Amino acid sequence: MTSKQESVNKGQVKDYLIDLQNNIVGTIELADGKNFLHDSWQRKEGGGGTTCIMENGYIFERAGVGFSHVVGSKLPKSATDAHPEVANRKWEAMGVSLVFHPNNPFIPTVHMNVRFFIASKKGYPDIWWFGGGMDLTPYYPFIEDVIHFHQTIKTALAPYGKNLYVKFKEQCDDYFYLKHRDEPRGIGGIFFDDFNEKNFNHSFNFTKSVGDNLLNAYMPILQKRKDISYNKRQKDFQLYRRSRYVEFNLLQDRGTLFGIQSKGRVESILMSMPPLVKWSYDWGPEKDSDEEKLYTKFLVKKSWI
Repeated sequence: MTSKQESVNKGQVKDYLIDLQNNIVGTIELADGKNFLHDSWQRKEGGGGTTCIMENGYIFERAGVGFSHVVGSKLPKSATDAHPEVANRKWEAMGVSLVFHPNNPFIPTVHMNVRFFIASKKGYPDIWWFGGGMDLTPYYPFIEDVIHFHQTIKTALAPYGKNLYVKFKEQCDDYFYLKHRDEPRGIGGIFFDDFNEKNFNHSFNFTKSVGDNLLNAYMPILQKRKDISYNKRQKDFQLYRRSRYVEFNLLQDRGTLFGIQSKGRVESILMSMPPLVKWSYDWGPEKDSDEEKLYTKFLVKKSWI
């Protein structure tokens, strides 16, 4: 990661992230019919944020949209191991992160985050980058929904480089792969980090395109699937598959590790957890069932468009 000696507008990034959080929260409130709780907090080491959380909604069992802007004088080991060049620098990290866990197992869980990081040291150029992405975790997937999700993302990235979608899709497939289970968490999307291509404005506009297209990628799927009836077996399968979400967040997710090691607010860090989940010992799907199709046709690394 190289430093960039140029104008970096941190305030502009923060304003965008706050507006993004408000826009997504407002849209989901209209869709669900229930309001979010807005919980603003401060961090002892510096900075703070607002966690917007909805639980026991009409559509969502839990929906969380968090904004944070934290600062510090020394980065945790999880950050400096990957980027030794930022050791012994003051730093700021800001971002929006969301996870929506629906009641209906025919609606997928979705995750998205966009973030900005900058490290400063007197007499040296700032080191900065953007990161983020979005991914979909269906339980009973429809191929047209998967195609729509990926096509929306590909279209959003196209103005910034013809190969970015393919590159960041592969990074997403690799990142959200549960190594201990030897299976993907879901059907992927995109994942990017350390992004500071060309200049600040180019990188910022790219990141905004990701954040601005979350609703375009997800809401049409939500509207099509929210009224499908389901039974106890299908709900139980959703709860079983959610266990993979928990395992990934606690065992592999770099954001969770960074938040905890940097003494972040645990309630906000773990808002992504599903409120209900179950583990079943040595469970396997019945042959030719819809549950088996998830494993054989969707939980595979493949090109969707």
